[in-house]
Amino acid sequence: MSDLNLQTRDGLPEALRVLLEAFPREVWEGHENFGQLVRFWLDRHMMFREMTRRMLADTEGFIDGTAEFERYAPRLSRLGGSFLNQLHGHHQIEDMHYFPQLVGIDARIERGFDMLETDHQLIDPMLNRFADKANVLLTADTSDGRRDGAGAFHEELTGFAGLLERHLTDEEDIIVPVILKSGFDG
Repeated sequence: MSDLNLQTRDGLPEALRVLLEAFPREVWEGHENFGQLVRFWLDRHMMFREMTRRMLADTEGFIDGTAEFERYAPRLSRLGGSFLNQLHGHHQIEDMHYFPQLVGIDARIERGFDMLETDHQLIDPMLNRFADKANVLLTADTSDGRRDGAGAFHEELTGFAGLLERHLTDEEDIIVPVILKSGFDG
């Protein structure tokens, strides 16, 4: 299972790419089974990517002095809270609703669903660290404390964003081909 570890993998193992090879990304949107569910799923993933990019850019602006704390803090609070709630809810729906329905469609990639659920379990404590670092930053009462907090938050978010990108990409490369193959519509 070491080739499935989110913290060390650099893509899907070859054995889990079988459906992706049959349904490569460049044919997804033109496929007859590319419907509202797939579009919604991909849009949610794009939203998570954009939220992380925005939080990183905003934090960099605060660190380099181009954004004032009074504007940065409320935005981070809103965006960070929404990010945490949305991502946690998204993973719960996947784990409890979609994955159990999709897992049996092609036995060759069943291990991929275990990998994705393990990713979700690994991401949960990362979300807790994200929240903790953001809260330290947002509650700091000195400019030095805020700058230190922003640096620690930026470091945490940078590492998390990379792992989240790996997870989202791998999840798309497993789920979308399954849906295209089966016509599953939720």
